[in-house]
Amino acid sequence: MSQSRVLPIIGAGVVGIGGYYIWKSGGSPSAAEKKFEADLHRGAAKIKSELPNSSQTNARQEGARYGKEIGSKIDEAISQADKTYSTTKSQAEALAKDTKAEALKKIDQFDRTVEQKAAEAKSWFGSGNSK
Repeated sequence: MSQSRVLPIIGAGVVGIGGYYIWKSGGSPSAAEKKFEADLHRGAAKIKSELPNSSQTNARQEGARYGKEIGSKIDEAISQADKTYSTTKSQAEALAKDTKAEALKKIDQFDRTVEQKAAEAKSWFGSGNSK
């Protein structure tokens, strides 16, 4: 069976780094650990300082700026929707009023026609009985 060679290589690297820090600290494991942590923090700070826009302040400022832009766009969209709703509502109310008036006119015309035809029929029937 073939075994991966990566794990032993990584293990040797870790042992080598640990040995280096113990040797630099004079054989004290706790001092070696503190030196290793200090080097890690120094390396991380150096990497963060070299990356563009990596500071938390910049990220917060960018986030706040994007938040304001998005908020203003949402407010504008809501305002536009409200304006459109108001216009549509007034148009619908006017249409409903016109439709109601037209329907009432048609009903009145129908009633007049029915009454007129009823009167004609009554007079026709009435004229036949008088003989």
